[in-house]
Amino acid sequence: MYRVAEGGRIDRDRPVRFRFDGHDYVGYAGDTLASALLANGVHQVGTSIRYGRPRGIATAGPEEPNALVQIEQPFPEPMLTATTVELRDGLVACGLPGQGRLATEPDPARYDAMNAHCDVLVVGAGPAGLAAALSAARSNARVIVADAGTEFGGSLLGSNEELDQAPAQRWVDRVTTELRSAPDVTVLPRTTVVGCYDDNYLVAVEHRGEDAFTRQRTWHIRAREVVLATGSHERPLVFPGNDRPGIMLAASARTYLHRYGVLPGRRAVVFTTNDSAYAAAVDLHDAGVEIAAVVDVRPVVTTVWAARCVERGIRILTGSAVTGTSGTDRISAAQISTLPSAGSNPEFLSDVDCDLLLVSGGWNPAVHLHSRARGSLRYSEEIGALVPDRAARGTRSVGAAAGVFTTAGCLRDGAEAGCGAARDAGFETDVADVPGAPTGPVTAPQPTWLLPGLHETSADEQFVDLARDATVADVRKAIGAGMSSVEHIKRFTTIGTAHDQGKTSGLLSSGVIAELLGVDVAEVGVTTFRPPYVPVAFAALAGRDRGDLYDPVRVTAIHDWHVEQGCPFENVGQWKRPWYYPRAGEDMESAVLRECHAVRTGVGMQDVSTLGKIDVQGPDAAEFLDLVYTNKMSTLKVGRIRYGVMCHADGMVFDDGTVMRTDEHRYLISTTSGGAAGVLDWLEDWLQTEWPHLRVHLTSVTEQWATIALAGPRSRAVLARVTSDIDLDNDAFPFMSYRDGSVAGRSARVCRISFSGELAFEINVPRRHGQEVWEALYRAGSDLDITPYGTETMHVLRAEKGFPIVGQDTDGTVTPHDLGMSWAVSKKKDDFLGMRSFSREDTARPDRKHLVGLLPPADSAVVPEGTQLVESIELPEPPVPMLGHITSSYRSAALGRPFALALVKSGRERIGQTIYGHVGDQLVPVEVTEPVFYDKEGNRRDG
Repeated sequence: MYRVAEGGRIDRDRPVRFRFDGHDYVGYAGDTLASALLANGVHQVGTSIRYGRPRGIATAGPEEPNALVQIEQPFPEPMLTATTVELRDGLVACGLPGQGRLATEPDPARYDAMNAHCDVLVVGAGPAGLAAALSAARSNARVIVADAGTEFGGSLLGSNEELDQAPAQRWVDRVTTELRSAPDVTVLPRTTVVGCYDDNYLVAVEHRGEDAFTRQRTWHIRAREVVLATGSHERPLVFPGNDRPGIMLAASARTYLHRYGVLPGRRAVVFTTNDSAYAAAVDLHDAGVEIAAVVDVRPVVTTVWAARCVERGIRILTGSAVTGTSGTDRISAAQISTLPSAGSNPEFLSDVDCDLLLVSGGWNPAVHLHSRARGSLRYSEEIGALVPDRAARGTRSVGAAAGVFTTAGCLRDGAEAGCGAARDAGFETDVADVPGAPTGPVTAPQPTWLLPGLHETSADEQFVDLARDATVADVRKAIGAGMSSVEHIKRFTTIGTAHDQGKTSGLLSSGVIAELLGVDVAEVGVTTFRPPYVPVAFAALAGRDRGDLYDPVRVTAIHDWHVEQGCPFENVGQWKRPWYYPRAGEDMESAVLRECHAVRTGVGMQDVSTLGKIDVQGPDAAEFLDLVYTNKMSTLKVGRIRYGVMCHADGMVFDDGTVMRTDEHRYLISTTSGGAAGVLDWLEDWLQTEWPHLRVHLTSVTEQWATIALAGPRSRAVLARVTSDIDLDNDAFPFMSYRDGSVAGRSARVCRISFSGELAFEINVPRRHGQEVWEALYRAGSDLDITPYGTETMHVLRAEKGFPIVGQDTDGTVTPHDLGMSWAVSKKKDDFLGMRSFSREDTARPDRKHLVGLLPPADSAVVPEGTQLVESIELPEPPVPMLGHITSSYRSAALGRPFALALVKSGRERIGQTIYGHVGDQLVPVEVTEPVFYDKEGNRRDG
């Protein structure tokens, strides 16, 4: 119906059938939903969110404020812009009354993520971006080129421009082919860079299409240098009735013609403040559209464009404006008036019939990413828009994104920027040759924010933000309420807060505000540009981290062996840890008692690979560790190990573990299995924000090591059978030290550490040798009845020794002193995290909860963990005051009875007293004891 007979970038041999608002239509491969609807004469796609007014297709790209659609097939997706939805066979969509709806069924598609590093990232593949990529690629630098379009070319795809007197597309195809064939260049069409963050870290979302294995892919890109060739957005104009379907940006109409072979209407009026709209008027006229008039607010127009219009019989009305429109579902006429002078009102000229009104209020460089990279902006009077001023290190804006609006200027600017970026990244290259582009005289634009004499009488019909239904009247109301800051007015009116993030309304609203306040636009400025540049699906951000992968399962190198033994697993953080190893006929309690007995009387082995391990390196490593641990680590000798406690700034225990000094400026610290990521994040936070002067690097090496604990009186005998170069004697290998050597023929680091109180060793080997060494140890101890034991046995053994587990025996309100670990808090250090909090009155209270032991009756059942403790068997009226709660509770093979650890108010002063545990409807008496139940003297530690 509105499709031209030939031309465009669509594939006319591949018709595509789709349904919109219950009607069946046909488009072509290469169409967007918007272009296909326009080709079928459909302009209105929905109604506005606030007033329910008809709204149509206004643009041809991601800046679209109106044409929001709901996709129903192939999978329901709300709030997509019809201008960016690729047409595909069987597509079912409908227009929106302002809001969409989420799918009720699970999304069957796959989403993915990719990490990439490059020397030069070029954002945008229009003339400036392609020229920049060409210069950078020829330096042999690693280059990534990302562009939101389905194909490269940018603005050249929507025009009939020539380069070197040939169609511009030939140059685009030639450059694209060269980039694709370069070994170090990654070409990413359909990829929108949505955010720019510190140190040239950028996030992009690639739309791979419904038929692709992965629907969308999120790219996390770290670049040495970034070239922002993001182009510009044409600006609409504010006038009464400027929101009707059939009102479109002039350059977008030109894009529909040249890229999609579509005429957006039959009879058009063009309303402009600058030269660019004349190209649309001329091209549409030549394609068969009747141009009723070009209405230009400027008193004088460029001679070249005036001549071309005269040749075609196109009437030009200078010093005039569109001051109103009429029509119901679509524009049917535009009212044209002269612009007043000396404060007089506009003078009505004529009412022109039309089904298409093309507007152009100037061009806004797409400075979003530049601004997000902490680059500054300035208002350019020359073009009437904000342009990049000072750029962040390693970032440069080129072409239209920098306010250069001629093709020749964009090509030259891009080629020089690409060359400069490659050189700054350390590569030698020359500026790429670019084709010649025709240039002509340009008449300066006349930025127009409000039409004189109209904003008071029809302010509620002049829309500043089409997406939010926000009008000049709304802005006036905000100013009348006393607001003058653009940020305050934005929040009062909601201008710029819709899906398009103010791409068409941002600077326009600033201009309106400036005129109403009587100040310069530069003084008003614009609101903050925030990511993402375009809306991003949560599924794309999640990537593979959904369903079973939402919380990934982590297993050790010895996991398969554990599975073969039939042991159940305990989830610790994301790790699968063997819980216990049942033999035939054993329940959990029986298996744990057997495993405990084996460790106390013979030898046991446990897979402790899950313990967090962080490599700490740097000249200031010792100073750094002194600041984050409560005890002193700088005095630790190379080859020795020390237990340490970390506290938050409030003095409460955060994590614990061991610190091993492996060199003068290098340490290896261990953390709890579930706390490893949190500890690394905590350390990095302090290192990067509070102590950036410290020369320290942190690296997680948890997955690089397999660690096996060998514990029990016979552990030395078993280890001696598989090592010949490590002297295991107590004098040669004292407690809390380590030795490097060979275990079972593999390089290993062996530590004298015990979490059971027994003679024990921890054998660390590279992960790939974990199961091999485990099986060698198991064979070596077979005649000594070596017994693998799990986390439940480990808990019992450590609790018998009174060793607390952070997160189980602590709850975020416990200090080292509460745990009876004052010995682990240095009195010789000037400062460490939490130190000042220990002098607070609250942390020194004698009635704080202390970690103590509890002994229920010997013949009683195990008292459940979490049991609340009360002082007397005679309960007062509710609320009953609680003394504390049981944190760990087990049956002990060594003690022959149940026992527990608990946090109890004034616990250390209550040792020897009887308190009561509230279990069900009964009160169970428990004796308060010291927390160490077994081998209080520590005689068994050395075997």
